[in-house]
Amino acid sequence: MKPRLSVLTVCLILSACGSPVQRPDSGVQAPAAWQAPHAASVARGDRQWWTQFHSAELDRLIEQARLGSFDLAAAVARVRQAQAGTVIAGGSQLPEVKAGLNGKRQKLLRGNGYSQLDADSSNKAVDYFDASLSATYEVDFWGGKRASRDSAQFTLQASEFDRATVELTLLSSVATTYAQTLALREQSRIAELNLANAQRVLKLVQTRFDSGSATALELAQQKSLVAAQQWQLPRVQQEAQAALISLAALLGQPVQQLAPTGSFQDLQWPEIAAGIPSELLSRRPDIARAEAQLAAAEADVKVARAAMLPTLTLTAQLGSGADKFDDVLRSPFYNLTAGLVAPIFNNGRLGAERDKATARQQELLETYRGAIVNGFADVEKALNSIRRLDEQRQWQSEELSQAQSAFNIAQSRYEAGAEDLLTVLETQRTLYAAQDQQVQLRLARVQASIALYKALGGGWRAL
Repeated sequence: MKPRLSVLTVCLILSACGSPVQRPDSGVQAPAAWQAPHAASVARGDRQWWTQFHSAELDRLIEQARLGSFDLAAAVARVRQAQAGTVIAGGSQLPEVKAGLNGKRQKLLRGNGYSQLDADSSNKAVDYFDASLSATYEVDFWGGKRASRDSAQFTLQASEFDRATVELTLLSSVATTYAQTLALREQSRIAELNLANAQRVLKLVQTRFDSGSATALELAQQKSLVAAQQWQLPRVQQEAQAALISLAALLGQPVQQLAPTGSFQDLQWPEIAAGIPSELLSRRPDIARAEAQLAAAEADVKVARAAMLPTLTLTAQLGSGADKFDDVLRSPFYNLTAGLVAPIFNNGRLGAERDKATARQQELLETYRGAIVNGFADVEKALNSIRRLDEQRQWQSEELSQAQSAFNIAQSRYEAGAEDLLTVLETQRTLYAAQDQQVQLRLARVQASIALYKALGGGWRAL
């Protein structure tokens, strides 16, 4: 459910949209093109990037995360806080109007009273009623109030961009953890198959040992391999369960309620075009957040400087008073007041506030520069990973095919007595390692695509 905006907040946002602020000069030059080869076409602004993996279960988990994540809910609450801040800051630019209605009774309990007391011995009870309407306005000579409003507005924008950053991080983490869960389950399945295969070979060796055609050393070696497969299986199962628990935490629900049924082999990755580097400045919410925070800090410097200058306050009051309530409005009066206040001595506090705001501005400028450079680096790393992983997978597929053939030949020759057990053991280890490596490379390739989507901003666009 989206939070509602007050009329004043909407006016402030529309006012800000009507006069866009020029993007600050970071001093960071965007490269003309990405270093890693990639698709040349412009990347699509697909906000639902996770649907490109063609997994209905992943789509469902993403929606659960958007509804159930506590981190995302906290980010939405921070946006509402910032919206209230714009109302508070915007209110200072308008006069403050107050109305008052007072009633007083003064009664002398005993004695003659004293000169400051309205009641005396002859009139022991005195009633008094008054009504007032006052308006106070501080003239914004130096732009401090306006700068305070601008700071609140930029803070609101930064909180909106922060919410988008939290959401992008959350959804990419869900996709990554989901892929990891499926991959570990696939590795567990491979470990079970290899254990069953090693146990079949063990039975063969045991039979040959019983008949005297195999040595005790060969039997011990195969038993050692079976034991190694047996302890690796619960290790992989432990990692798979840990990934499932992490996935449930991202969704904001207990792991008992989560039972993914997807197949790792069915998880596909799309072709992703990266566009040009200069587009990244408007495609990543974390860069937009850093930019808005810098703009808010610049406005805060103006506020701090204005606080060091004189302030002019205008006050108008309309009132009336009487001894009887019915006569309150029969004797009205008004007061007009103008007050000029200038700071003279504050032990350097106002100057320190200005210096603090200036230093904060410099800090956020460096943060903005860092966000840009890190954004470029994230895309470059993802593109490089995709390219190199595709090359690795090409050769690893050949390795797996040859390892399977080698094991089949070695097992057949051993059954025929034409090969020793050491060769069979070696081909078993090679085959298992190749099968496991294939899953790991496939997982890395899926995660690299997710990382590229995240690095490109996940289809987000600055308004």
